[in-house]
Amino acid sequence: MIAWHCITSLSQAQPGGQLIARAACPLLPDNVLMNEMRGKPEIADTRFGCAPFARVTLLPDALWQESLTESLVNALRPLLAMPVSSRLIVDMTDIHHTTQLQLLRFLFNQAHRLDDLGLRKSDAAAVRITHIEALCLPEQQAKLDALLRQQQAIAAGMIAARRLADLPADRCTPQFVVDEAQRLCAPFPALRCEVLDETQIAAQGLGLLQAVGKGASCPPRLLAIHYDGAAQTPVRCYVGKGITFDTGGLWLKDGAGMYTMKYDMCGAANVLGLLLAVAELALPVRIMGVLALAENAIGPDAMQPGSVARACNGLTVEINNTDAEGRLVLADAIAWAAQRQPQARYIIDMATLTGAVVKALGYELSGLMTQNDALREALTDAGKGCGDEVWSLPLDARLKKQTDSAIADLCNTPTNNAAISASAAWLLHHFCPPEIPWAHLDISGTALWRENGRSVASGRPIPLLVEHLLADLA
Repeated sequence: MIAWHCITSLSQAQPGGQLIARAACPLLPDNVLMNEMRGKPEIADTRFGCAPFARVTLLPDALWQESLTESLVNALRPLLAMPVSSRLIVDMTDIHHTTQLQLLRFLFNQAHRLDDLGLRKSDAAAVRITHIEALCLPEQQAKLDALLRQQQAIAAGMIAARRLADLPADRCTPQFVVDEAQRLCAPFPALRCEVLDETQIAAQGLGLLQAVGKGASCPPRLLAIHYDGAAQTPVRCYVGKGITFDTGGLWLKDGAGMYTMKYDMCGAANVLGLLLAVAELALPVRIMGVLALAENAIGPDAMQPGSVARACNGLTVEINNTDAEGRLVLADAIAWAAQRQPQARYIIDMATLTGAVVKALGYELSGLMTQNDALREALTDAGKGCGDEVWSLPLDARLKKQTDSAIADLCNTPTNNAAISASAAWLLHHFCPPEIPWAHLDISGTALWRENGRSVASGRPIPLLVEHLLADLA
């Protein structure tokens, strides 16, 4: 991870760092170069005549106060794609709180790049950021220290999730995810892993997870990660969709639609990352994270359109579309979590579930669906507070006809192809008992970060969930 410390004067910074500041920062030196750069209406950037710094970048004050569109992070992204120094000196003297959180997470996330996967030759001499010097006023230091420590832990969880999701699916199988989770959890005494293999999945009646995974040569797994950071407190449950690759099954996707389907396990990866962040922060809470892991493949045993499978809570589902597999594994995992934790404070699931949510909300907002007003309000407020926002979509009995089946209790997709995202949530709500508050996050738009036609894992909505958890504990 990237190290950090606070400084209250630029004289405390190590020479040769890259200075990033707002134009009006009061701690900048009063010299010809700085005064000239301050006069620029847009971004001012130089690598010449700026000693003792290797590079100086001054950005307009407005960027440091705007959080809605992440303008500050987006301005810095190309500048830090090839940093000139391993050390950053970053101005924190006057910045909007939400923007500050976005900026810190972005900087700490620079610790992971695709080259780190070791799948292509990389430039060993390329400069990597290893240290952040946070420039602040003396009276800000104590609060900033705590904030840096918190955001570093959140970024560590995001990076763990991103690394796992970025791996190709031929490596990142259900069993690989289990092995990697056990390895990452091992250093934390408060974390323990519980694994169900394909035989145990069948024995415990997880028929929907079994149906999705039975067509693949890599069998399904259910992984429960338990965090015991407190005693005698309600367990908070998080459930993640972990389809390690999604061909669509016999309802086969086209090539373009299949290209990014190694990322169909981002929900599960983010549950793992969340638990790691919580353990790093040593929060006084009990959590159970459930990862429903399967590969939706084509094979002699693959589930067929029109087949019926039974979940562990006894409900049957007609599988009229094998490419709507994510809601099947989620349904079983939600029901299993509720059976294990009948007094749970809440269950929140997350999944790259539908392309329809991207059509509705774009790539910046996660879709939120819940019938619990308090949970809706808390998640919405947490998203606004940390800059990892959600937008609520309707979820009520008007969607009932979307999951009607003539042969089973439910069907997995609406035959009229309408309200796809909300219909999926309506299906899922049948698997959480009404006495347990439940929310569904459709992260199809936000789980990936996209630029120049390429996609990589983003680690969202881990910041949202940590912010919500912190508020819930306050």
